[in-house]
Amino acid sequence: MSREALVGIDVGTTGVKVVALSPAGEVLARAEEEYPLSLPRPGWAEQDPEDWWRATERALGALGVRPRSTGLTGQMHGLVLLDATDTVLRPAILWNDQRTSVETAEIEAIVGTDRLLALTGNRALTGFTAPKLLWVRRHEPDVWARARHVLLPKDYVRLRLTGERVIDAAEASGTLLFDVGARAWSREVCEALEVPLEWLPPARESTETGGAGDQQAGAVGVGAVSAGVLSVVLGTSGVVFAPLERYRPEPEGRLHVFCHAAPGLWEAMGVMLTAAGSLRWLRDVVGGDYVELVAEAERWGPGVDGLTFLPYLQGERTPHADPFARGAFAGLSLRHDRGALVRAVLEGVAYGLRDSLELLRAVGVTPRAARVSGGGARSELWLRIAASVLGVPLERTAVEEGAAYGAALLGGVAAGVFADVDEAVASCVRVRETIEPDPTWQAAYEERYPAFRALYPALR
Repeated sequence: MSREALVGIDVGTTGVKVVALSPAGEVLARAEEEYPLSLPRPGWAEQDPEDWWRATERALGALGVRPRSTGLTGQMHGLVLLDATDTVLRPAILWNDQRTSVETAEIEAIVGTDRLLALTGNRALTGFTAPKLLWVRRHEPDVWARARHVLLPKDYVRLRLTGERVIDAAEASGTLLFDVGARAWSREVCEALEVPLEWLPPARESTETGGAGDQQAGAVGVGAVSAGVLSVVLGTSGVVFAPLERYRPEPEGRLHVFCHAAPGLWEAMGVMLTAAGSLRWLRDVVGGDYVELVAEAERWGPGVDGLTFLPYLQGERTPHADPFARGAFAGLSLRHDRGALVRAVLEGVAYGLRDSLELLRAVGVTPRAARVSGGGARSELWLRIAASVLGVPLERTAVEEGAAYGAALLGGVAAGVFADVDEAVASCVRVRETIEPDPTWQAAYEERYPAFRALYPALR
């Protein structure tokens, strides 16, 4: 325990990840601990908050450092209900739980879709926190009667770590109870839904609490903290995240609009549900490893002789809020082989990211570069395809520790190690490689993109 470090904690869906950094951003140590996921009924997803805490204790103990500061991030939207003594009343209902379709319709009927968008920046989706509260009130009135405090996953870990109940504006934006433009709890929404305001923790800026939701912390970790610098995530799901200099919801709610972890900024992001998850599915179906598959895909040129993949394998979020959307290969011929299928998947995911980028452009985003992360970012071919489809240079950063890295930087700001988020990013985040769009490929993808756009409405 001789080294002093900036510590970042990421309370994820499958486990907790912790990292220790030097003030220059060097990774000194890392540790991970898994915990179980409960699926008690079809469409339900729950976890025991005590599992998060026990795993965090073990992971912090394995780091072997003395925390100079601690920042927290993690899975967003999950509901943790506590009684007056801070005892957990039921398992946490997670972001990917789908039980609240009735409640989402109820929220939009009570508040009004347009008013909800104006205040919270979002449509009512099953993943958000507010519908979960209404579900508990309807189905578990005994739990509701005992409830006195609402926390989100990483903030429950903060409570156990520090004894403090608090939330950051970035995380609170994903509850559907927050006035995102005003960066404060929405009295209007809470009263309309009959959610007691006193149950909600004080909401402060991420630079005060040292915390943020996983996407906002991830954006800090790659340096997407100024207008024009995007965060593109090629993980199991795909994200295109853009800082905004003013609050501006997308008129139809096809983008999530939240407070950024950097004070004075907001963010808009498009989310696709199966990005790198699409390639993993194909690998599991056709066999081979990723190296083999990508090598075979490299033999095909852009457009794959008219083969197009629709990456909606488990529904979609952006731009089609459709849980019943499904994937497809269109344009198959006798010439197409396994490599062609792989190339079509890589291109289809890139087109899906392009859909999000087009919506971001419509709300005033002018991208000049994008910082890329996630497992898919390890593929040179995929990055070249994505840069050419998006028409934006993709930049890899020197450290790829994800949201935990950004949380450590936010913790450093809160503790005074850095003056602000900009200084933290300037001190620690470095670009190691830039993948430029290929002009020939870009022209081919511009020609093919309308065919991709036409597939979903044709097949729906």
